[in-house]
Amino acid sequence: MDLWKTIVQEPVINVLITMAHYLGDNFGLAIIALTIIINLILLPLTLSQIRSSKAMQDLQPKLAELQKKHGKDRQKLAQEQMALYKTAGVKPAGCFLTLIVQMPVWIALYQAILLSLAVAPEGLLNLSRYLYSWDVVYNSLPLNPHFLGMNLGTTQMPASLILAIFVGGTMWVQQKMSANPGVTDPRQASQMQMMTYMMPLMFAFISLNVPSGLALYWACNSLVRIVLQYRISGWGGLRRTPQTQEPQDKYIKFEAP
Repeated sequence: MDLWKTIVQEPVINVLITMAHYLGDNFGLAIIALTIIINLILLPLTLSQIRSSKAMQDLQPKLAELQKKHGKDRQKLAQEQMALYKTAGVKPAGCFLTLIVQMPVWIALYQAILLSLAVAPEGLLNLSRYLYSWDVVYNSLPLNPHFLGMNLGTTQMPASLILAIFVGGTMWVQQKMSANPGVTDPRQASQMQMMTYMMPLMFAFISLNVPSGLALYWACNSLVRIVLQYRISGWGGLRRTPQTQEPQDKYIKFEAP
């Protein structure tokens, strides 16, 4: 028994096709609806991750104090930081958990788009191996792959380029909102800066080489995360931090008696 096919591939394919049928035979709207459903399922995990990130920002003053106190002893510094995280209930690795959980969904969606949009007889024959015996599923085939001028099953230019830019832009906004502007450790600040730009660029590049339907999912997912991030912590790292002006030197004027 193929567990991946039974537990992941078949449900995603059949749900996508069924939603496309009830959304006016629109496969693009089905992908957007699936994005919302997936985010609702992962909502507790997502909210926990966002709150954990906000708690990390609130801990920055205490982390800065630990950096000054134990900066020369890296092992002691790490121990004190982990103790502080534990006391505050913060999980530093939690920000990657949602990403890891979604990886199987991305793979399944990538495969579902390629299979569901099959038009040739051999493609439909291969798709039939994944279909449930639902009348609505068979009556919906073949699917219409076009959505807002894009073919969701291909990587046609210039639509794919525009969508890739949108994917990178929304992911940059999401990363920037969740970034901590108060990081004082130069190494952490450098890593955060790299993540803020590297992740959006990486996903934008990947979007140019995968079916547009998957890139549409990434863009919609980032939009949902932006809304959730704003509801919990506001604009976060997108806010302009006021620049503190250096105090001007004060001179004491001595007058001759």
